[in-house]
Amino acid sequence: MPESAPAPRLQSLINQLLPGAVRTVKVVGFDETDVLVQLVDAEGEKAEIGRIPRHEASMRRMEHPSELFEVGQEVKAEEIGRWREGQLHLSARACENPALRSFLLAFERGQVVTGTVSEVHNFGVFVHVDGEPEGLCTGFIRVPDLTWGWISHPGEVVEAGQRISAEVIIAETRSGQVTLSLKALQEDPLIRFADQVGLVLTGPITRIVPFGVFVQVTPDVVGFLHLSELTDQPVETPDQLVDEGELITVKVAEVDLQRHRVRLGAVAGAD
Repeated sequence: MPESAPAPRLQSLINQLLPGAVRTVKVVGFDETDVLVQLVDAEGEKAEIGRIPRHEASMRRMEHPSELFEVGQEVKAEEIGRWREGQLHLSARACENPALRSFLLAFERGQVVTGTVSEVHNFGVFVHVDGEPEGLCTGFIRVPDLTWGWISHPGEVVEAGQRISAEVIIAETRSGQVTLSLKALQEDPLIRFADQVGLVLTGPITRIVPFGVFVQVTPDVVGFLHLSELTDQPVETPDQLVDEGELITVKVAEVDLQRHRVRLGAVAGAD
C-alpha cells in the first residue's frame, strides 16, 4: 500500500518528538527540580546556560536530580527546543543508554519490523522488538493503531507471546520507545466500502455520545448517525432513545475516505 502522509497536526507533534542534536553539557546547579547546565563546545570552552527539566533528567526513579548529577559533572544531552525567553532545554534521559539510543536511531517512519507481544492492556500493547537491547521492551501500539475495526479491548486483536509485524510510526529517544502500527499493514476497509452509499444496513450501536451514536455496519466499518437522524422530537441525549448494543437499521449517506469516516442516515419507517 502507498505510504500516506500524517495529518498536519500529527506531523507537527512527530516533529517535536524527533531526536535532536546531542550536546556535551556541564552541570552548574539546580533550579528547584531542574538541572542547570552550561554547554561545552568542541574545544572545551564554556558556552550558554541551558536547562534539563526534571522529567528529562533520567529514566530512573528519583526524588531529585541531585541524586544522579553533581555540580561540575559533564554529561551528554539531546536538544529539545528553546523556551523561557530562548533558553535551551535538553534531555539527558535521551542519551542515558547508548545502546538503546543507537537502536532507536536506526528506525525510519514506515519501516516494517517484527517482534513479540509482551503485554496487552486496555490502553495499548507492549512489544519486544527484535534486536532491542536485553532487558528492555521498546515497542508500543496504541489502541487506534491496532486495527481498522471497532474493538472493546486490545486482547481481541493480539495476545501475549504472539509474533507480529508492524510499521514504525516514530522512534523516540526521550521515551526510549518506538511507536508501532498494526493497522498500517492492513487494507483500509473504507476503500472497499466506498461504493456502498445508499445501502441500507442493520447493525449494533457501539457507542453513544451526546450528539449521536456510532453503529457497526460491517465487521470492520463503523459509521456515525447524528442525533437529528434519530428523532425529530426535542431530546437532550441519544440514550433517551436507544441503548448501546441495540440493533438499528440505517442508510449509508456518505463515505469520506480523506477523513476516514462514514456518515449514516435514518431509514424511513425503520424501528
